[in-house]
Amino acid sequence: MAIGLLTLELYLPLADSLKAKRGVLLSTKARLRRDFNVSVCEADAQDDWTRAVLEVVCVSTTAAVAHRQLQHVANAVEGWRLDAQLVDYTIELVG
Repeated sequence: MAIGLLTLELYLPLADSLKAKRGVLLSTKARLRRDFNVSVCEADAQDDWTRAVLEVVCVSTTAAVAHRQLQHVANAVEGWRLDAQLVDYTIELVG
């Protein structure tokens, strides 16, 4: 069994308030949960309007499968929204 952790750093250029940021992140997190069956949380920069850090976790049978799934998640987030730009991401594997 392998556990994968994906850290996504997002830039939200159109967010002019925490409420606007929350709207973008809520829909992004819900779509990730629905489409990829992963766990998602906002991990950092909660008070910064234009920056967000999301942590995405998946559990899989092998490290290769977990890495591939998290790579698909990162690619999907990069292409989904025009109001949330993917700045950077890292993938870590356990087990």
